[in-house]
Amino acid sequence: MKRIASIVLLLCGTLAQAQESASAYTVAELLAASSPQDSRSKDWKPGDGIALEVSGMEWIGPDRLAVAIRKGEVWFLDGVLGDPSAVKYHLFASGLHEPLGLLRDGDDLLVAQRAEITRLRDTDRDGVADEYLTACDGWTVTGNYHAYTYGPERDGQGNLWGTLNLGMGELADNAKGWHGWGGIIGKGGRFEPKSLGMRSPSGLGANLAGDMFFTDQQGTWVPATPVYHLRPGVFYGNQESLGSLDLPEAPFHLTNLPKPNQPYPDALAEAPQFVPPAVWLPYNKMGRSATDIQVIDQGGKFGPFDGQLLVGEFTNSAVSRVFLEKVGGEYQGACFPFLDGFPAAVVRLAFAPDGSLFVGMTNRGWSSLGNRSYGLSRVRFTGATPFAIREMRAKADGFELVFTEPIDSATLDGALAMSAFTYQYSSAYGGDEIDTTELKIVSATPSPDGLSMRLVVEGLRPFYVHELRTTGLKSKTGRTLDFPNAWYTLNRIPE
Repeated sequence: MKRIASIVLLLCGTLAQAQESASAYTVAELLAASSPQDSRSKDWKPGDGIALEVSGMEWIGPDRLAVAIRKGEVWFLDGVLGDPSAVKYHLFASGLHEPLGLLRDGDDLLVAQRAEITRLRDTDRDGVADEYLTACDGWTVTGNYHAYTYGPERDGQGNLWGTLNLGMGELADNAKGWHGWGGIIGKGGRFEPKSLGMRSPSGLGANLAGDMFFTDQQGTWVPATPVYHLRPGVFYGNQESLGSLDLPEAPFHLTNLPKPNQPYPDALAEAPQFVPPAVWLPYNKMGRSATDIQVIDQGGKFGPFDGQLLVGEFTNSAVSRVFLEKVGGEYQGACFPFLDGFPAAVVRLAFAPDGSLFVGMTNRGWSSLGNRSYGLSRVRFTGATPFAIREMRAKADGFELVFTEPIDSATLDGALAMSAFTYQYSSAYGGDEIDTTELKIVSATPSPDGLSMRLVVEGLRPFYVHELRTTGLKSKTGRTLDFPNAWYTLNRIPE
């Protein structure tokens, strides 16, 4: 009789660095395990049964969550919005090869595994998948452990996107077969490649406008963690993916290739198809290995951040927040710390029907700041608004900050500082911040209601990250900011 070992953590937030935000996102931890065949949860102990290493999540009912686990199964979890000790587990599918994504498509589930995106069907309605159909394939499959497949995720036009990891080490074969590319499920279930230059594009998600974004992870050709706008006909910088351009199905060719070992702004100027991240997540300041993307669209049930993106963080066991805007027709924006202290590496995010956030975790044998190997967390907003920089917008002469509650202008003296830095474009594994320059904040003018502030800044630099540091800034109620710093990726200065 198969039993399930699952860590279900009812996390209502873990803003460990912010006392004020504890009332907005508070935490409680519970353990639970059960199954339809065996409900003797009192006998369960950690280590029994199947490790719930969450690699994909999808809601398929008002209180039923489908969960893919890394070792090849899909489980249905019933009752996850109630008492964790009463959660029921039901095996839906098995025999998959390291699935790393799950999406509902009508009555079916689409799951990404190494060799294909598979359509799972339950034709006789007995609660178990009896058809495993190829929904998409067409890429090279090797024995390299690092050659993952992610997705699918649907954009606003109905396209189903997937991304392919680069292999790593001696068995890597990245010279062909679309590894390091993103594309859609095309006609006849063939993978239609659209853009290249990725390393480990493990997270996909659309914003409220329906545009698709993906995260990459620091490594070769990737100096720090980026969040990119995913669209056709562009190059994201990783030259290990170039070999597939020689295939007859290649959708385009690069008119020019940026030379390595130069600052990012100079490399971008050399190649028109080479595009910068919409947002850089500076190394360690914001995280080290970004994962999933989830847009906040909860009508205020998850706090005052609707329309923004949440980004999972593997190594630091955290969730970041990203504000995006369009300048000159292209996305750019700011990133902020948001939630940390999770017990394992954050891999997948999914909002529940009630507006709470489920956070799926697995370390996969790598290290993270958490003290466990896997888990499933639920984050709930209590209704108490945190004091935070809600938005950071670019202006022709500086920035506009928007706060979640009015600021006390009497605390502005000496409270603000700003610097700008960029990265080296190279094949090295990761990279340091370079060409760091302190910028002069000429003026900081709060709005009459105190909910926003205009910063006039000398020396704005396109394609540089602008780091805002605050010290001692308080709200009119005496609260300090939940996180004092923010980072804006200024690709274009507004006119």
